[in-house]
Amino acid sequence: MDLQKHAQPQDSAPRAAELRVSDADRDRVADLLREALAEGRLSPDEHAERVEGVLAAKTAGELDVFVRDLPGAHQRRAAPASAPSRPTAGAVPMDPDDNVVAVFSAATRKGRWRAGRRIHVYAVFGNVEIDLSEAIFEHQQVVIKAFSVFGNVEVRVPENVSLRGMGGGVLGNFEVTSLDSEDPEAPVVYVDGWAVLGNVEARPRRGKLVADILDRVQRSVDRGTRRRHDR
Repeated sequence: MDLQKHAQPQDSAPRAAELRVSDADRDRVADLLREALAEGRLSPDEHAERVEGVLAAKTAGELDVFVRDLPGAHQRRAAPASAPSRPTAGAVPMDPDDNVVAVFSAATRKGRWRAGRRIHVYAVFGNVEIDLSEAIFEHQQVVIKAFSVFGNVEVRVPENVSLRGMGGGVLGNFEVTSLDSEDPEAPVVYVDGWAVLGNVEARPRRGKLVADILDRVQRSVDRGTRRRHDR
């Protein structure tokens, strides 16, 4: 009996560099290249050449070649903190800041509007659209209490907030796509309520980012730049 062969079992698992990559992996690397182009680390020609290679890459090792000389590829990003499943006690009042009602009709809140801490929505044989993708968030926690009876309620949020669902359905559909923002100070939208023979749906609107968060980040960068110049 060959004892040495049994003492050293063969490892047939592929190395990390040999693992096949997904479209999400390619998108992540393409984002790093886009940032490098914006920062002036890559010329337009270099960026175009590398993006072409990223799209053709099949393994993790092939992808790594295109970003191994970029600082962003070696910075560990902390995992986004998961937003709590329910709002902080006392943070959101019981009385609504806004009532949106549609009875045998339609109602909409969209565009550049100020989202209150609590919004009550009633759709009775009607349709309500609550679009927060361009809203002004003056509060870190927003509760949308939605009641749908033979009606439809659609809630849309920007991609850089957190989204939680707390309601349910009775012979109806209550569906909330959970979302976690990478910014711990980003707004958290809680969708609560009931769908009775109706529909309540909440999900992110792809490609939309709440401007207030971006403005806050830019102001922080500007303050840091001014401090360095003042030294």
